[in-house]
Amino acid sequence: MGPPENYVRSAARISPQIPHSNRRMGNRILNVLMQCRDKFTNRHVAPARGVVTFMGKRSMPETSAEAGPHLPVLLDEVLAAFAPLDGKRIVDGTFGAGGYSRALLEAGAIVIAIDRDPSVQPFADSLMAEFEGRFIFVPGTFSALDTLAAAHGPIDGVVLDIGVSSMQLDQAERGFSFMREGPLDMRMSPSGESAADLVNGLETEQLANLLYAFGEERKSRRIAQFITSARETAPIQSTLELARIIEKAIGRKPGDAHPATRSFQALRIAVNAEFEQLVAALFAAERLLAEGGQLVVVSFHSLEDRIVKRFFDPDKGGPAQSRHLPQVVSEARRWVDVAKARKAGEAELGRNPRARSAILRAATRSDAPARPVSLEGLSVPQVRQA
Repeated sequence: MGPPENYVRSAARISPQIPHSNRRMGNRILNVLMQCRDKFTNRHVAPARGVVTFMGKRSMPETSAEAGPHLPVLLDEVLAAFAPLDGKRIVDGTFGAGGYSRALLEAGAIVIAIDRDPSVQPFADSLMAEFEGRFIFVPGTFSALDTLAAAHGPIDGVVLDIGVSSMQLDQAERGFSFMREGPLDMRMSPSGESAADLVNGLETEQLANLLYAFGEERKSRRIAQFITSARETAPIQSTLELARIIEKAIGRKPGDAHPATRSFQALRIAVNAEFEQLVAALFAAERLLAEGGQLVVVSFHSLEDRIVKRFFDPDKGGPAQSRHLPQVVSEARRWVDVAKARKAGEAELGRNPRARSAILRAATRSDAPARPVSLEGLSVPQVRQA
């Protein structure tokens, strides 16, 4: 028998070849093998180069050499939603490493890309040089996409890929990943409060409420108690330090997602005001697009997807009407041809495990006037006040 490291490498190598129906068990076996390896070697081993954890799932980062510069999820479905693309003006509101933008450009579209992360500038520069005259990059937040794109002609469509990218997770200095040592930052842009500010500044109950509301963490109170106890000695400054505290608080079962998954999600959402940004972006797209314009949104967890679903079809989020009472007339629909939610097929999951949690929703703008921005009926999570 060889050392445990050999079995881990073998399991990781064949994991993408396992049929999707059996991959959950395969992931559990791989997780157990990794724990055995760590026990035998008496050390904590960082993930293999080119492997990161995304919401508890091990996957290839968008910047890995194996996967190429970028693996945008549900790309075929995004392109199909806008087809035909030749000559259309599309806003890529979450540019990132430019995967969607490149594919749209190659299909003949004119792309106006938006991103608030300064680290994406080299990707934008590359596309501007390659597609001169058809690619425009505008630094800024997608919540203001209507203002940022207004000067670039009538817009035919908007695509949004919500949440943190594997590219950002792979940059330890950004502080997004609980599997990499880095400062406890998590900011998409250089300004504003960091995750360290929240972890070290919030009272126990405030922190627990945040972890519960934005991460759906059922053990939020115990985690918050352990965090506030640990910071009495010294401020919590690094990602791995926080991850160890959370693991100590709630333990870890073989095969389960990392215990810090939900807490890191909650902190990232709070630091970047992601739900507020998402709602503002949806209404900005509604203002920007004329009748027939298309909005395509890819989300990665249920909290985001529920917001998008109810934005497109508000009637489904409202209370049922009694047949014994006068019927309330619904407002004119702002979005029509609302497509059924799409998920990645087995072929894509084999190429890009990150796509496992992705959900695509798309709809077409009607001629009804845009609504004022409102959270009502969208089920946006709210942190309960202490």
